[in-house]
Amino acid sequence: VQLVESGGGLAQAGGSLRLSCAASASIFSGNQMGWYRQAPGKQRELVATITPGGTYTNYRDAVKGRFTISRDNAKNTMSLQMNNLKPEDTAMYYCNALKDIRSWGQGTQVTVSS
Repeated sequence: VQLVESGGGLAQAGGSLRLSCAASASIFSGNQMGWYRQAPGKQRELVATITPGGTYTNYRDAVKGRFTISRDNAKNTMSLQMNNLKPEDTAMYYCNALKDIRSWGQGTQVTVSS
């Protein structure tokens, strides 16, 4: 499996999308995980993080109060609920661990129209 992201698409400003990530146990189990995004012409940035047990989460300021990260350790999956989307959220979204990154999935495209 490695990393497989899904759930992206086209949304209007103010709308919602829910992203999903399926990860191999070797990447997911016991590791702090995160959602990243990369807009055209920009560097990849970390959007949200979650601790191994799912107790603690953290968000970049631009998405605080709008995005919610969660994980299901029994299924090695992770989600990102995105509400009140803005055009500046348009990017390719990826999931991965926070350290010892060896490869990336194909990502899932999120496009928000104004």
